[in-house]
Amino acid sequence: MKPLYYFFVFSFCLYSCAVCKRPEKQVRLFDGKTFNGWEGDTLNTWRIQNGALVGGSLAKKVPHNEFISTTKSYSDYSLKLKFKLTGTVGFINAGVQFHSQRISNPSYEMTGYQADLGTGYWASLYDESRRNKLLATANPEKIKELLRPNEWNDYEVRAEGRRIRIFLNGEQTVDYTEENLTIPQSGLIALQIHGGGQAEVHYKDLMLQQLPSKKQIK
Repeated sequence: MKPLYYFFVFSFCLYSCAVCKRPEKQVRLFDGKTFNGWEGDTLNTWRIQNGALVGGSLAKKVPHNEFISTTKSYSDYSLKLKFKLTGTVGFINAGVQFHSQRISNPSYEMTGYQADLGTGYWASLYDESRRNKLLATANPEKIKELLRPNEWNDYEVRAEGRRIRIFLNGEQTVDYTEENLTIPQSGLIALQIHGGGQAEVHYKDLMLQQLPSKKQIK
């Protein structure tokens, strides 16, 4: 009987390990139809069009940055989405905010990391309303190969502990580890349209998958 007993114990352990390591299911952050779970200027800036969150205008200049954000905070995840940025007049820029919070002055701004969009910033990591600089810059030659201008592109942000990676159309463009321990590694996810240009940005198919927590990376 002992061999059979050990066989069952061993099988149970294998099953338990498999269950423990089973990846979390992907969660759809935007249902393609309503603003449920999101908040922002949905009267003048953000609208839903063909299953996408759309911000900005090609007919008039966007006066200042605007963000539509989740109402929940997240940490340690893979965020996948599709984006399309168009426009030819003024500063054409947008981005995906994460580990972010809204600020009061000015009230339309957010502070946090941004996976950036736009000439000179594509698939790079910017620190919005905090250090106000690029923390990691994508290789311009790689961007030329990967980017589909004015068309739909795939974007991924992987945030694991203090390690942040950005992927454009399946290729990694940034691998950054935050050395400042005071910088929060959780927060809201938000979508930006930058002020200063006649620009329009579309975001859709926002899928989030929680990753095992890595609160400290040394």
